[in-house]
Amino acid sequence: MSDLLRAPAELKYAEELDWLESVDDGPKPFNWRLSPKMIRLFVLGSERSDGLDREIPQKWFGERSIVERAIVTLASDRGLLLIGDPGTGKSWLAELLAAAVSRDSTLVVQGTAGTTEDHIKYSWNVSMVIAKGQSRDSMIPSPIMTAMEGGVIGRFEELTRSTSDVQDALISILSEKYISVPELDDDGIVFAKPGFSIIATANSRDRGVNDLSSALKRRFNFVRIPVVTNKKSEAEIVRFRTEELLRRHQIELDVPPSLLDVLLQSFADLRAAATSAAGDDEKLESALSTAEQIGVLEDAILHSNFFGAQNLSARTLASSLVGSLARRDPEDLAIMNKYLHGVVEPRSKKDGGEWPEFLEGGREAIAVLS
Repeated sequence: MSDLLRAPAELKYAEELDWLESVDDGPKPFNWRLSPKMIRLFVLGSERSDGLDREIPQKWFGERSIVERAIVTLASDRGLLLIGDPGTGKSWLAELLAAAVSRDSTLVVQGTAGTTEDHIKYSWNVSMVIAKGQSRDSMIPSPIMTAMEGGVIGRFEELTRSTSDVQDALISILSEKYISVPELDDDGIVFAKPGFSIIATANSRDRGVNDLSSALKRRFNFVRIPVVTNKKSEAEIVRFRTEELLRRHQIELDVPPSLLDVLLQSFADLRAAATSAAGDDEKLESALSTAEQIGVLEDAILHSNFFGAQNLSARTLASSLVGSLARRDPEDLAIMNKYLHGVVEPRSKKDGGEWPEFLEGGREAIAVLS
């Protein structure tokens, strides 16, 4: 995996999945590689009460009931739709579930305005069609069709960003569990094998872009992924991702707990301000998700490693915060400036610690961008 920029979950955790499969004696639906209980354990991590000979680390941080409902849905005839705000871990959960169920999370269609029906059904190798005519050999199956033929999990990212024509094409796949290929006479239907299902994700902030039809909604079980607001859980997620980043870049740099607290508190403050804002102009364009916290910290760590003094400072963290969140000029810069003067400045005088340097770093960053 060292020559892969980002390994899929089934490769990254291959040894762990092999071990879980070797000790798994639970009932498995269809041709699943792991039982539902082992899949939950793989995603959420092991506990002492599980009685395993080794510890399984937690990979997705959220409510157990969410993971259990997602797993149960995949064992049914309905598709699974993970819906939530940006940065809530929908795609990561989908990848982990596909890896645990099928040992293949790469059968993915990315929903965009340019996604066509061919992307979820099939297309043709033009040169082979010209040479030999239309046949199964000259057909290029989509990731969804490949998942159907293998009886495994297919994924559809950002479902609401695709057009209604593409969404409608999914209705027959989820209902009838086959794809008709009218160009082929003898072998014109591709049937789904047991175990096939679709995990789709949708951004709740994209509501109104391409709303799902009632017919398509009925064919999905909706599992809503909430924004993580518990500071302890959020700190665990940020710490988990940060450790992965440091390992991947082979960086030896400590992230002081006090700076992590500053980051978490800053996002909590900005979320509170967004909640009480009178209009969109008084809110940051950023979703202020946990994923964006990780992005801010990643930016600060890399900057410190390459251009700093090999240690993370509050000044660098503040600069990364402003640079990452101030996307609109002048609206976001004004909001960040108001936050620094109205919240951070009084706190730095009262509490001291990392806050005075954080305040100065934020002011400097705003001055550069203004």
